Amino acid sequence: MCRWLAYSGEPIRPALLILEPRHSLVAQSLNSPLGAETVNGDGFGVGWYPSTGIEKPEPALFHSIEPAWHDENLRELTRAIESPLFFSHVRAAAGPPIQQTNCHPFRHGRWLFMHNGVIAHHARLRRDLMLALDPELFPLVHGSTDSEVVFYLAITYGLQEDPIAGLGRALRRIEEIGRAHGVPETVQGTFAVADGETLWAFRYSTSHRSRTLYYSVDIPTLQGMYPEVERLRLFGAEARVVVSEPLNDLPGAFLEVEEATVLTLDADGFREEAFLREPA
Repeated sequence: MCRWLAYSGEPIRPALLILEPRHSLVAQSLNSPLGAETVNGDGFGVGWYPSTGIEKPEPALFHSIEPAWHDENLRELTRAIESPLFFSHVRAAAGPPIQQTNCHPFRHGRWLFMHNGVIAHHARLRRDLMLALDPELFPLVHGSTDSEVVFYLAITYGLQEDPIAGLGRALRRIEEIGRAHGVPETVQGTFAVADGETLWAFRYSTSHRSRTLYYSVDIPTLQGMYPEVERLRLFGAEARVVVSEPLNDLPGAFLEVEEATVLTLDADGFREEAFLREPA
């Protein structure tokens, strides 16, 4: 469906991950060996938090319906800014039209969200899903993707107070609506959420056959494993990344996230815990 990348750590130029690695996100937009679709050329987006000392800053967004490999503005932007936490996403449209309002990541206040996957038979379920939203959030849904609805449904169910519980309740509600419409395996995907300080990454599907998701080994360990790789010296000790698929071929550099798991990345590092493993 799509490919995405989330970074947290010392401020860096996003181009170091989005453009420059052998299997960068832009490279994956042209050729994604682990993706459901090989090519992800139906638009892209970048969301980033400023590297200033602003308390609880709101993220900035850049969306385009151009293929990521074709957009010169993406190259200019990602080489010019620096950010301690950013998202990037390349899209393979699975029905909703190619338009900027359907490009990830999505933003609400200081929150960023993106998704790789699908809500099965979304067109059939969309009316009931939209009616489940908080009425104040209903007019904020500007696009036609299932992902944006998931985001605002998660906010409705408490994402801003507890991201893990809020998204969990939203996905269970989607599954409930799906069953009522005869759609037994409703949710599929990987999800990323951030508030400017903490990053949460989820791998979950109703059928327990989710899209791929990986996280990087810490930089000091990688530098010890591969002292000859000069590129690793560009990153600080706190740099970590969560990706749909690995950015390089270094054995052991990326670890796969287990099915039905949420990763939390904050000042204390990565933590893994079970997510929606109990039957609905």
